[in-house]
Amino acid sequence: MNDDRQWLRQDPQQEQEWIGQLSLIYSALIGIGVVMVQPFLTAASLDLSAKVSVVAFSVAIPLLAALVLVNQHEVFRRRVTKSILVETTRVVAQLCAFVGVVAGFWHILWIAGVGMLAGGLVAVAVHSVGYWRLERDRRLEQEQQPPPQEAEQPGSTES
Repeated sequence: MNDDRQWLRQDPQQEQEWIGQLSLIYSALIGIGVVMVQPFLTAASLDLSAKVSVVAFSVAIPLLAALVLVNQHEVFRRRVTKSILVETTRVVAQLCAFVGVVAGFWHILWIAGVGMLAGGLVAVAVHSVGYWRLERDRRLEQEQQPPPQEAEQPGSTES
């Protein structure tokens, strides 16, 4: 697995694709959070699932905003930061946003929360498996291709 990570990081196009995907993910999660929290702002009282949703988004939104800014700098520099703090923040922000969405749906109807939780877990698995299979197959194809042959130099006398 470590060899796979190292191989993927050697591909500059792959790194640029990651940067673009992260920008879309962070921005979408901020938008989802703002939309989901709005009804709770004017509510007279909140049940437990609504409180969990609000607290989760109150953590996620500022972290995601910071990650959008970092991501813009990554686009500018054309490379991903290797900061442990940024990597940890990515995990915490996305996890809090996911908890906020699940809790928000749970507030509407508990079975909707369960559906969102199950659907989210399956979606992560589908994305992970699909992504790794595509990259693994691409790597195998590249390894099986013969190396490019050098073109004959003009004026070569070996003919």
